[in-house]
Amino acid sequence: MKRAFIDNARIDKTEDRLLKSLIRLKPLETHATGKLTKKRKCNYCRLSIMRKELVSRLLIELLRNSKQSDRKLAKKLGVSQPTITRTRGKLEREGLIRNYTIIPDFRKLGFEIIAFTFVKMSPEVVSDEFINKIKEYASEFPNAIFASTGEGLGMTGMIASIHRNYRDYARKLTRFRKDWGKYMDNIKSFIMVVDEGVIKDFSFKYLEENLI
Repeated sequence: MKRAFIDNARIDKTEDRLLKSLIRLKPLETHATGKLTKKRKCNYCRLSIMRKELVSRLLIELLRNSKQSDRKLAKKLGVSQPTITRTRGKLEREGLIRNYTIIPDFRKLGFEIIAFTFVKMSPEVVSDEFINKIKEYASEFPNAIFASTGEGLGMTGMIASIHRNYRDYARKLTRFRKDWGKYMDNIKSFIMVVDEGVIKDFSFKYLEENLI
């Protein structure tokens, strides 16, 4: 029985050679009229589906474990190692993969508090120059792992940060209020104790359901 790539994510040698051609973006031949033949159109559509499927499954495997080698990934996905290496490189160049990192055990590293601080900035002071100053200020605090403007709950910005203990959190919040309080209409916080009250562990592996 002929194997279906979409069903089991395996590509035989012939399919792998075709996929390599697509990933290299080789131009398709045409008749003198400049139009693709029906057969070539079918091949192109088939290769496009195969390529998208490979990209999705490669991203899923990397979300599960980005430490995997190209050789191991190639074996799992049923393609050659060079195909995986080229596809991964293309994803990196296009920005679909920004970086490779880990999710540590924060408690074992000595962190007890995770905080989400919400702010409402005064509309009259918000400008590109003001946002750039905030970016410079945020760079001084490596414990602030994410910050962004947005909308919701009557707030216009959010800061996610990790802290050794509540005292460290309170000290940094006090400094933030002192430095930027005059530009803020409101500041509120949501605090979590590391490893307590967890309903679902933080991980990007859950995203695989949205990529299939």
